[in-house]
Amino acid sequence: MQQRLIIGRFINTASWVHHLDPRAKMTAMMIYAASVILIDTWQGLLWLAIISLAVMISTKIPLKLFMRGIKPLAPLIIFMMLFQFFFIKEGELLFSWGFIHVYDQGITRGMLAAGRMILFVTFTAILTFTTTPIKLTQGLEGILRPFTIIGVSPQKIALMISIALRFIPTILDEAQKIVKAQASRGADMKELPWKDKGKMAISLLVPVMVSAFKRAEDLLYSMESRGFQLGAPRSSYYTLTWHLQDTAFIGIMFLAMVGIICF
Repeated sequence: MQQRLIIGRFINTASWVHHLDPRAKMTAMMIYAASVILIDTWQGLLWLAIISLAVMISTKIPLKLFMRGIKPLAPLIIFMMLFQFFFIKEGELLFSWGFIHVYDQGITRGMLAAGRMILFVTFTAILTFTTTPIKLTQGLEGILRPFTIIGVSPQKIALMISIALRFIPTILDEAQKIVKAQASRGADMKELPWKDKGKMAISLLVPVMVSAFKRAEDLLYSMESRGFQLGAPRSSYYTLTWHLQDTAFIGIMFLAMVGIICF
């Protein structure tokens, strides 16, 4: 099951993107997300796709891994595209059959929506592919530090995300064991009809959630026994340092946004 999970996996190829400050990568990703939202033309989509492809190639990570990240979201992407096809009633009528009417603007917006979603998923995978969970949470804590003036606790948020990221493979392992246990008792999900698969998936949630709460309780007691106190002064295993290449990476994302606005 873990082999199917691509998004969230760290892949070390020692590229220049891997050595970027996580705060720079997170800031760049926010700018990139804004750029994706601003796309409303094919020229803008192509411009952002070229920049995205260049950055992805520079990570030295095979492009097929980025493409595999789209597979779990393929039904959502197709739904978004078809929704635009059939419910946008603008432009020239291209096809009509009964109550179904397809217009050229619906086709255009549907394709652009699918393109935006694909770009967003594949490019934001760079953040997890090139950043370890520890540096990711440390970078998030650094970005959120200015919000302490309004009562936001960056340490608390970073701790929650760090624990959640570390629990993902553990919960997947637990689910895999339960699925194999059910299969050994004759309840093989692969051979069941879709209706029974849904019922079996619901029955799978209960033991997985119970196991997750049990592990969370064990972790709580373990942290308390070691004297962990939230908000207490703490040192960091990694020291984040900002370099010129971090500023350059953010500049690339600004260039992408400017290009989209111009198009």
